[in-house]
Amino acid sequence: MMSLAVSTATEPMRILIIEDDREAAGYLVKAFREAGHVPDHAPDGNTGFFMADTHDYDVMIVDRMLPERDGLSVVSGLRQKGVDTPALILSALGQVDDRVTGLRAGGDDYLAKPYAFSELLARVEVLGRRRGTKEVETVYRVGDLELDRLSHEVKRGGKPVVLQPREFRLLEYLMKHAGQVVTRTMLLENVWDYHFDPQTNVIDVHISRLRSKIERDFGSALLHTVRGAGYIMRADG
Repeated sequence: MMSLAVSTATEPMRILIIEDDREAAGYLVKAFREAGHVPDHAPDGNTGFFMADTHDYDVMIVDRMLPERDGLSVVSGLRQKGVDTPALILSALGQVDDRVTGLRAGGDDYLAKPYAFSELLARVEVLGRRRGTKEVETVYRVGDLELDRLSHEVKRGGKPVVLQPREFRLLEYLMKHAGQVVTRTMLLENVWDYHFDPQTNVIDVHISRLRSKIERDFGSALLHTVRGAGYIMRADG
């Protein structure tokens, strides 16, 4: 892993790096930032699994030998849960059988150590472009509530609902994860871009406003509080 390379990607990607070696992880975080991307780091397999399962990433880089949970188990477990984030597996094990095992576990690419960052960057950007070519869902629906990501229009029962930009982003994230519990940490990181708890009631205020707009004049609740856990979008009945 030597010289850094300039990214040729047209848009920055959000990259999850699951690596227990602190020095190697620090190098990759710095290198991907300099290449114009947005890297996050998980220091062990369990943390990496949770982050990949609850956050939206364009690509994940997974070291094969990890504490708590090995890299192949992380990838295969995520695939079983339906997480399709492209995964590049890094490993000192570079024989053909090792690469085949990694790919069969659900990896999309496999790179043996030692490696040049320029090659890793190129492989990651190829995986990101492949994912970008998939058909992207542009309309979310929960019950009679509909959100159009392209036109930024929200309707319930065919009636327009006017939202502020942050309210729209909050609803978009909740509807994207409809049927799943969304934690406060997930909202802070994905809607407000906070990677810390600001110790304010910003989420409560916006949730209250959003509920008022999408439920007050309609017959049923869609946004539910899961006490001690977070929130869930669900059309009961």
